[in-house]
Amino acid sequence: MAAKDLYKTLGVSKGASQDEIRSSYRKLARKHHPDANRDDPKAEGRFKEIQGAYEVLSNPEKRRQYDEGPRNFFGGGNAGGQAPGGAPPGAGGGNFTHVSDLSDLFGTFGDVLGGGARRREAPAKGTNITLSVNLKFKDALEGVTTRLSVPVEEGCRACRGTGAAAGTAPKTCPECGGRGLRSRDQGFFALSEPCGRCGGEGRVIETPCGVCRGSGRSKTTRSVTVKVPAGAREGMKIRVSGRGNAGAKGAAAGDLYVITHVEAHPVFERKGDDFVIEAPVSFVEAALGAEVKVPRPSGGSVTLKLPAGTQDGKQFRVRGAGAPKPRDGGAGDLLVRVKVLVPKKLNRRERDILMALADERDEDVREELFKKAGA
Repeated sequence: MAAKDLYKTLGVSKGASQDEIRSSYRKLARKHHPDANRDDPKAEGRFKEIQGAYEVLSNPEKRRQYDEGPRNFFGGGNAGGQAPGGAPPGAGGGNFTHVSDLSDLFGTFGDVLGGGARRREAPAKGTNITLSVNLKFKDALEGVTTRLSVPVEEGCRACRGTGAAAGTAPKTCPECGGRGLRSRDQGFFALSEPCGRCGGEGRVIETPCGVCRGSGRSKTTRSVTVKVPAGAREGMKIRVSGRGNAGAKGAAAGDLYVITHVEAHPVFERKGDDFVIEAPVSFVEAALGAEVKVPRPSGGSVTLKLPAGTQDGKQFRVRGAGAPKPRDGGAGDLLVRVKVLVPKKLNRRERDILMALADERDEDVREELFKKAGA
């Protein structure tokens, strides 16, 4: 009988790349794993064949030897697909190779039987802190540097963040040997779970620090300088790296996030990087045209040239007169919305002038309205 075709076992061509071999192996291992096929008595055999084929084809040297002559590679063409020495590829007293691949495939499980130990996770980074800062309109527009009192958890000075009392040090956990994990037989796998003695840290503190009670952290208030960029808007989030809570057992500290709240202005309305202002103009200025001055957010004024016949609500744009853009260094615009003021009282001469104007124009300004209404 001919030796088994390992490429066929993995469902790939002879010229398949290592990535293709690995991808196919992962799919087949998931599909045919014994724990996923408990009612199929042949599942374990198929899984071993897949493991054996992958062991050979994923190893460049073994693959080369196999390609040179499958019969010789399997010790004279043994139909069982046995590697030199008579053992099936991938078999070693019931232990499977390529533990790292299986760990990727079944990340929720622990070590494969006979596999190596997992490394415990590094101490967790400190948590972030979020604070708010109230800004005056001018400070937000021009930028300001301010100091904030930040309640934080920092590394305990008494134990230097170790959590152990002075003169002592954390020791390797006797239950897990420093791995942080304990294995529990679960069918075909040994399910790994955090060690109950050390909580998964791999070390224990026999004499906790009397100040921080073994946490390695203590509460305090820290003064932090925060630079608010020019043009800061309502709700902007400013990140100050490494100024949050201290990490566990000497790990990196979290970050500080500062949320800006900007006081409202009685005249200017913020729209992104633009400011909007409503500028009153007289009936005469709107009708005849005029040059009018309006204030700008940063102080001073800008001059607008109103064309004759400017209508109420007309909006003009003054480029670059808005808020500074914190990111690119440019500036937004100032949008000026015209509000035409109609005199509430007229003297006799003013009334006569307007009546003469009405007689001169003799117009029906609502004629078009009635046409559109079909009246």
